[in-house]
Amino acid sequence: MKLLTIMTYVGVVGLTVLGLEMAKTNPSQAEYEDYAVQELTGYLKKNVCKKTTSILQKLIKFDCEKLVDSANPQMRDIIANSTERQDFVIFSIYRTDLKLNSWIPSYKLETVGAFDKFYTYNTEQQ
Repeated sequence: MKLLTIMTYVGVVGLTVLGLEMAKTNPSQAEYEDYAVQELTGYLKKNVCKKTTSILQKLIKFDCEKLVDSANPQMRDIIANSTERQDFVIFSIYRTDLKLNSWIPSYKLETVGAFDKFYTYNTEQQ
């Protein structure tokens, strides 16, 4: 019986320490926005800019990667305005609905923030 009591106390203390550490490292909305802009920038450069033909770039002197980099502040505003955060103290869930206009496909993203990191677990094109 004494061993069971000691194991129970150790378990409670361990869970308490884990909960406190998770609460301390729960990322903020601003940190999520930084993460989302970085991910979106990387996606655009890898998937959109690489598909732009070099002839088109030379013809109109268009540099897609520079355009993406210059749009970072606007991307951050769009993400900030289209994100809903649910804060559960030890972790947060971020739901972002990116819809710019009818010409560009919209996306729905769901991300968990915990331990100062983000894990996007659902991405849907709508």
